[in-house]
Amino acid sequence: MNPLSLPKTYFLRKKSDYDNVYQHGKRVHGENFSLILLPNELAHNRLGISIHGQLKGAAKRNRIKRIIREFFRLDRRFLQERSSGSRELPSMDIVFTVRKGFNLEKPADLAAAVNSLLNNRSRFFQ
Repeated sequence: MNPLSLPKTYFLRKKSDYDNVYQHGKRVHGENFSLILLPNELAHNRLGISIHGQLKGAAKRNRIKRIIREFFRLDRRFLQERSSGSRELPSMDIVFTVRKGFNLEKPADLAAAVNSLLNNRSRFFQ
């Protein structure tokens, strides 16, 4: 497998998977987006994307999804890289929830926002 590919197994695909993350996951809130994190039993992180219906325009919603997928494709283990040296975080199911006002235009912008959010919320990584 190409290390830069993103196979379908890296995505949350079923409603039951999303429901499980929403019910049992921990939330980290950023500016106009949130991350919901739940450990999984797989060898890799999985991504889910949820965009609020108040974000008008299909082209805009699809652009946001492409930006999030590209960020995840380039840095799939962004959570594990933040874990303390003594123990690594388990693989996670990660749902990005996007609200009205989200305006990050590039995967690099999203990476900076996520890193800033996770630096401020280091309690998840202890």
